Amino acid sequence: MYDEIPTLTLPSGKNIPALGIGTWNMGERQTNEAEEIASIRKAVELGMTVVDTAEMYADGRSEDVVGKAIRDLRQDVFLVSKVYPFNASSKGTIEACERSLSRLGVEQLDLYLLHWRGSHPLEETVAAFETLKRSGKIIDWGVSNFDTEDMEELFAIENGTNCAANQVLYNLSRRGIEFDLLPWCQDKGIPIMAYSPIEQGRILGNHDLIKIAKAYQATPAQVALAFLLERDGLLAIPKSARPERVEENRGTTDLEISDDDWAVLDAAFPPPTRKTSLAML
Repeated sequence: MYDEIPTLTLPSGKNIPALGIGTWNMGERQTNEAEEIASIRKAVELGMTVVDTAEMYADGRSEDVVGKAIRDLRQDVFLVSKVYPFNASSKGTIEACERSLSRLGVEQLDLYLLHWRGSHPLEETVAAFETLKRSGKIIDWGVSNFDTEDMEELFAIENGTNCAANQVLYNLSRRGIEFDLLPWCQDKGIPIMAYSPIEQGRILGNHDLIKIAKAYQATPAQVALAFLLERDGLLAIPKSARPERVEENRGTTDLEISDDDWAVLDAAFPPPTRKTSLAML
C-alpha cells in the first residue's frame, strides 16, 4: 500500500489532497478517451481526488471526458475548472460556468478559476464568481497564472480576498515563484496549484535527477513530484492519460529524499536569486 497523501487546507478550512490529476490535452482524440477515463478514475480510486480541467482544454472536450469519468464518483471528487479570460465579464463568466457544468454533467464546481488575466476588469470577474457562489454553482473561486503584483491587485478589490487558490507553472526547472509569489501566497494562506509539475517530461532526462531516482528505486518523475510535495500549501496536478502512470505518480508519497540529495537537485536546478516574470506554458 501507498503512504498517505499529504493534504493542504483551503481558506475555507476544507482539506484536499496535495496530489491530484490534470487533464490538459485530454479529449483531443476520441481513440484515447477510454484510457483517459480510466486514468481519471484510477486517480480518484487512489486518493488523488482533485481533478483539474478547463473550458479551454480541447475546446471543452476535456470537460466531457472528465464528466464521463466521474459520473458515479462525483461525491469523491474535488472538481476544478477554469473560465477563458475573454469570457470573464460579469455575464460571460456565469454563462461559461453554466456551459462547463453542462459538459461535466454536474450541478456544482468545487473550485472555478480565471485561467489568466485578460481585458475584463478583475472587479467584474470577481463579482460574477461571488454571484456563482451565492447561487450554488461553485463553492470557491480562484485564479491561474497570477504573479505577485496581480495577487496584490486582486486583494485590493471588493471580495478579492475570497480567492481560494492560484494555479501556476511550477516544477524543478521553473522555480521563479519561490522568490516572491510562493511566500506571498503561503503568508496569505492561498494554496498554489502547480501545473506541468514535470515540465511535460522535459526535465526527466536530467543526469542528477536520474541518478537520485535510481538511488531510491524510483522514477525521475516521482522525485520531481516529491520536490513539490515537500512545499507547504502546494498541490501538484500532473496530467496522466494512462492508469499505470497514475499509479507511478501515486507512489511518490513513499519517497523520503535526504537533505543531501535535495542539495544536489538545488545545484542542478538552482532556486531563484532575483525576481523573474511568471513563467507560463
